[in-house]
Amino acid sequence: MNKPLQINPIKLSQPMGALLCFLGVKNCMPLMHGAQGCASFSKVFFTRHFSDPIAVQTTAVNDITAVIDGGDYSISEAVENITKKVKPDLVGLFTTGMTETKGDDIKGATFLLKETQLMSYVHTPDFEGGLESGFAKSIEAIIEQLVEPKNEIDMQKALLIPNVNLTPIEVEKIKDEISSFGLETFALPDLSESLDGHLGVKQGALSSGGISVEEIKNLGDSALVITVGDSVNKAGEKFIEKNPKSTHLHFNTLSGLLHVDKFYKALMDFKHISKPKPSVVRWRKRLQDALLDTHFALGGTDVVLALEADQVLSIATTIKEAGANIKAIVIPTKTTALDELGCENIIVGDFEDVEKELQEADLLISNFHGERIAHKHKKALLLRGYPNYETVGNQLVNDTLYEGSCYMLFEVANTINSL
Repeated sequence: MNKPLQINPIKLSQPMGALLCFLGVKNCMPLMHGAQGCASFSKVFFTRHFSDPIAVQTTAVNDITAVIDGGDYSISEAVENITKKVKPDLVGLFTTGMTETKGDDIKGATFLLKETQLMSYVHTPDFEGGLESGFAKSIEAIIEQLVEPKNEIDMQKALLIPNVNLTPIEVEKIKDEISSFGLETFALPDLSESLDGHLGVKQGALSSGGISVEEIKNLGDSALVITVGDSVNKAGEKFIEKNPKSTHLHFNTLSGLLHVDKFYKALMDFKHISKPKPSVVRWRKRLQDALLDTHFALGGTDVVLALEADQVLSIATTIKEAGANIKAIVIPTKTTALDELGCENIIVGDFEDVEKELQEADLLISNFHGERIAHKHKKALLLRGYPNYETVGNQLVNDTLYEGSCYMLFEVANTINSL
């Protein structure tokens, strides 16, 4: 990035990533330590994206309490108010830019409440990082603070650590594939059971599903931990510190033919299996055919991507295999995750940069805020990432594994052909 500021940002804040992470823990109450408006914005943002109610509370720090309060009082008061109405299994405490600048001791505040409420805390200032890092930091905090160290492993148990860009249905699909190898599979966090769009009994004040606190505590004996996305690689390493006997398999993406091949090969090697199940072989052949069918539309198409880095890698990997040309990539935060793509035009920037690059391109893949730019320049548009206010069913969009890669290729080809 060569500008001193972002004019029309793509970036989302770290606290928003932390909120999503804690929503993947069953009966959890995410507690944002900051001003009331910060939590209100995040709640509305994700409610519109998922078309579902979002559980979040705030310590509601204002200009007066920010000056005279050390953070302890507003946190303890918020927890007291929460527990008068509901009994969360976990309160996920995360910070904002204001409380981080002020220097509140959230670890100490959590310690003072340990006898009355189980809590997990994480520092997520919104003046650094972004959605991916806030999500990943929260996973690391949960592992460090809640997972009990173990010296033995259960060879029938596996843990999946997804990155923030994987939709609830994608998490479910990956869990199912790991389970098909005879492994009881848990996801941390597990949005496939909380934000998957299921019809609950009523609107809850706590997260409506996900991995339970008891399950988190007992994850330490997992024989296998699988991390998907560069942003959560460190979380897998943190888990290995809890049990060095566990095996850590890391994949930057599970999209596209070659990367999904590596995923199944690694699982087969781990379980000492020589052949995958017939459905896997069948979907691989379908993806091969999809690559041939969509090559006529995608071959030579100039594409601009403006998304979080891990999602850019997944989508770009898939469409490049069908012959698309990645003209430019605009990401909100700096990363080395995209080095393997071989794209020379990677910009840490904003939608102003996107608009400049799009003028000579055919297709924009971005979130809802890219729609105006695409329409202005009469370019094809594929909506992905956060937020997507244009369509419903975002939680069930699947771009991963052989099956999802097929769907992605067909959707991109149809989008180009319809322009």
